[in-house]
Amino acid sequence: MSKRTHARRGTTRPIRLLGDPVLRTECDPVRTFDTALERLVDDMFATMYEEDGAGVAANQVGVGLRVFVYDCEDDKGRRHVGHVVNPRLVATGGELLVEPEGCLSVPGMRFDTPRHAYAAVEGVDVKGRPARVEGTGYFARCLQHECGHLDGGLYIDVLSGDVRREAMRAIRDLRR
Repeated sequence: MSKRTHARRGTTRPIRLLGDPVLRTECDPVRTFDTALERLVDDMFATMYEEDGAGVAANQVGVGLRVFVYDCEDDKGRRHVGHVVNPRLVATGGELLVEPEGCLSVPGMRFDTPRHAYAAVEGVDVKGRPARVEGTGYFARCLQHECGHLDGGLYIDVLSGDVRREAMRAIRDLRR
């Protein structure tokens, strides 16, 4: 489905920002596969495109369900567009890459974040059919990032050392 199709079908929702408890709460599994779930996925795509993001997790739009959408390229320049319901990060591997990463829920900030060069996610689609998504490079980073959201985490949680201290200072200064 194209970017325009999702944007046309979906309605943008406000992105929840750091400090909102929904971002720090583990999301519940989806148990009902219906038009409301399809509408949520369309809304998440519309929101992601409106905010110029590479992915959005359901809790970022205030819904505590295990769903995320994505539209990003891998390290070979191949574009990946889709969604996963009830995703599980089942594999990571390869080199640990430390590259700048940001988040729509922590706007305006980017920090060097360690992520594996490969990731695989298993779950289902909006119809309940099995889905497996795997990728490398930036796409692998996106898969790890979105799965982290659904577990109640943010990318700043994987930072350490001086980078973590810098991020915490920047967030503290932003809240003043």
